[in-house]
Amino acid sequence: MKLLRYGPPGAEKPGILDAEGRIRDLSGVIDDIGPATLDDASLDRLRAIDPTTLPPVEGNPRIGPCVGNVSKFLCIGLNYADHAAESNLPVPPEPVMFMKAPSAICGPNDTVIIPKNSTKPDWEVELGIVIGKKAQYVEEADALDYVAGYCVVNDVSERAFQIERSGQWVKGKSADTFGPIGPWMVTRDEVPDPQKLKLWLEIDGKRFQDGTTETMVYGVRHLVHYCSQFMTLLPGDIISTGTPPGVGMGQKPQVWLKPGNTMRLGVEGLGEQVQKVEAYSGK
Repeated sequence: MKLLRYGPPGAEKPGILDAEGRIRDLSGVIDDIGPATLDDASLDRLRAIDPTTLPPVEGNPRIGPCVGNVSKFLCIGLNYADHAAESNLPVPPEPVMFMKAPSAICGPNDTVIIPKNSTKPDWEVELGIVIGKKAQYVEEADALDYVAGYCVVNDVSERAFQIERSGQWVKGKSADTFGPIGPWMVTRDEVPDPQKLKLWLEIDGKRFQDGTTETMVYGVRHLVHYCSQFMTLLPGDIISTGTPPGVGMGQKPQVWLKPGNTMRLGVEGLGEQVQKVEAYSGK
């Protein structure tokens, strides 16, 4: 299944994509795509519904974040060996974990706002894991049982805030609009091997990132297991799994996002995102 949320920010409704790629309204069945509807039993109930029996959504509504009420937005740094190399950093002996503020989350095609005082805004296409049930001290062999599905993430970053302002990476990762997720969550039964997915990103039509999850240092199973050793993962939590090479920071010379740019990115089988870039205007 491809589950999504559509409508104005803060008032999104749940939806499902039918076989023809048309949005069908799920609001008569569930209240939202979020923590209460991501366990296996809830997803099985949705799977039993014939989407053609649901009301079609007319027009071209805004697509919101594919999951609502996210409690934690975890990210894994330097998880592709070739990206670590372009960053002039060693491959980490254990996964590098950091957080994005959940307030950074936005829809997949919402405008990305360059924050006040930003000098080095950057892009990162990533595979996102959506947790489906409470996970604490999960064994690696069982880790995929805790995954509801997968989505596209753009881990938008401000490198000066992240690297040059001392302290944790989180302040370079958490500006409003720095976490586009979606367009939909694809349930895990439709992603037989999350380690065999192509992912890519373009700026104004120029391809900068073109990678595959096969080259992850730490795969999905290990990441769910690993993160659950340090905190309890809850339904709806997102783990963004790292980015392949081709980020702006790794270019020679370096390239940074500018107002007027268009980012287009996707992960094989999980859909595409398109974001216009604007400067912070104080509104």
